[in-house]
Amino acid sequence: MSAYERQMSGGTAPRRVFSRALLLALLCSTALVAETGNAAAFEIFGIKLWGSSEDEDADIVDPLRYSVTIEAPDADEDLVKKLENASTLKADEERPVSGSLGLLAKARGDRDQLIAALYADARYEGVVTITIEGEPLDDLPPDAEFSGPQPIPVVIDVATGPKFTLGDIRLEGDAAGLASADFGLIAGGDAGSGAVLKAEASIVRALKEEGRPLAKVTDREIVADHATATLDVTLTVAAGPVAGYGDTTVEGTEKVDRDFTEYMTGLKRGRQYSPEEIDDARDRLLGLEVFNSVTLKEADSLDADGNIPIGVEVSERKPRYFGIGGTFSNTEGLGLEGYWGHRNLFGRAEKLRIEGKISGIGSNELTELNYNAGIMFEKPGVVGPASKFFAGVKTVFEHPDAYDHFSVKGNTGLSYELDKQQTVSAEVALDYSRIEDSFGKHTYLIASVPLQYVYDNRDNRLNPTKGFRVLAYVEPSYDILSGAAFVKLRGEGSAYQSLDSASKFVFAERVAIGSIVGAGLQDVPADRRFYAGGGGSVRGYAYQGIGPKDIDNQPIGGLSLFETSVEMRIAITDTIGVVPFVDAGTVSTEEFPDFSDMKVGAGVGLRYITPFGPLRIDAAVPLDRDPDDPRFGIYAGIGQAF
Repeated sequence: MSAYERQMSGGTAPRRVFSRALLLALLCSTALVAETGNAAAFEIFGIKLWGSSEDEDADIVDPLRYSVTIEAPDADEDLVKKLENASTLKADEERPVSGSLGLLAKARGDRDQLIAALYADARYEGVVTITIEGEPLDDLPPDAEFSGPQPIPVVIDVATGPKFTLGDIRLEGDAAGLASADFGLIAGGDAGSGAVLKAEASIVRALKEEGRPLAKVTDREIVADHATATLDVTLTVAAGPVAGYGDTTVEGTEKVDRDFTEYMTGLKRGRQYSPEEIDDARDRLLGLEVFNSVTLKEADSLDADGNIPIGVEVSERKPRYFGIGGTFSNTEGLGLEGYWGHRNLFGRAEKLRIEGKISGIGSNELTELNYNAGIMFEKPGVVGPASKFFAGVKTVFEHPDAYDHFSVKGNTGLSYELDKQQTVSAEVALDYSRIEDSFGKHTYLIASVPLQYVYDNRDNRLNPTKGFRVLAYVEPSYDILSGAAFVKLRGEGSAYQSLDSASKFVFAERVAIGSIVGAGLQDVPADRRFYAGGGGSVRGYAYQGIGPKDIDNQPIGGLSLFETSVEMRIAITDTIGVVPFVDAGTVSTEEFPDFSDMKVGAGVGLRYITPFGPLRIDAAVPLDRDPDDPRFGIYAGIGQAF
């Protein structure tokens, strides 16, 4: 056994003391050197569209190929997977290294990461032995040359050792009054390095939440007792004094106004320090969408007034952006959209966005295509950092089955974040429209005051695995031309629950209900009535295909709506998922939904996870099919169905 192996396994000593530095070094991945070149290959979402690995490797100096075998006979399937994920040798097996020196460096870094993976699994007697061409890594000279036939064989042998549990837990100093169990430190509990470091961070956080910004761990002793396979942990914590915010300084701004950036943190001098407010300030600055990164740091000491100075470091994004997108279904045709935007129009994160869309391609005659275009403006921080002013103009020319519609609408309003989960908004809108439907041709000039409340505590807006979202919407409306008045009400809720710790199975449910009160069906413009069916509603049915219809079997819309959907989101791999689902909905001409006429659709979807949300393809069939309903529906787009 080499000296390194004796150190890792503890040799003959019954107890071993770990420093904080060692735990951190072993828990965190070591830095890697990435070889880059002018690749002639092209990938999107991790899928190679053209080019070969030879193209990518062409600029690697002295390319050397290797093969890796990981042997861990005592490890269970879960630990084997963790070891494989921790091994950069395994991850990069298809890509050559730069000569023998590159292979040696990669192997040495790999050993540290594999030991870190063992420590994270509470395997403190684990031993990792790496051999290259049959020679142990520690016996190889620094200038070793591997001249055998390629790929060079690399064998990683892992002796995991027993799994440790927590033994004696002691919190000292200003943490002496805290219960270690509240932070996951329980005798007999998880002794993984990650669990210990997480508990330490939680203890410091708890003291900081008392308004003590200088709280920190001043001493720690972590001892592995090999005779009992337990890990004893002693943490000494100094809380420091309660303090308020001092000066907030900003660095890294170029085109974004520095004073505005400071203002948007919302950290008022003298108010008691709160780590949650620091987190909120960071999220708020990132939410401006003008920064690539935002870091807030407390100073190491208090100022002369006993307050804690806060330093803000930012890096800016490019202000202009543009993009294209699309959706498709066999019942609604192809939709294409494009947009251009500016994130920082006047230097204070003002947003301007111009967009246009054409839809219905392939489902209607050329003259029946749907068009819309709009200009939107936003200005944050008008009445406090949590506020946002918005205004816009939008024109629509569309031809769904229920009506033909042309309109020009202008709106302006204000939204306000009550906290990280709750947002309210209010606006005034004026909408001029010409509509032809089953009741004839009509011209409207609708003034309305939309009001909205949203509660959202989902863990991920693009692909949630837990939490829920609730929306309440009220829109009083008045037709200036006819004198008709009505109120549109809508409520919607969605919930998400992981059924396993790895979130490979996520149950998702959505419910929506709506009602229009104060006017008859003919007095409500067709575009403001309720409809159901299609990719964003009840899949398997045509767009607007559910609900009352006229004598020509065309939808007329309704005064009430009910929809519900359930999905089981199953992760097959880290990027691919399968989603079986059932949708149901009904539309009624009465002010309250008629549940006796529910339409149900069912199907299965495929998801491909990308950094900007899942790519979605759903196929569904109507279970209550009428003669004019499609036999199936196929829908494609970006993002989960809800």
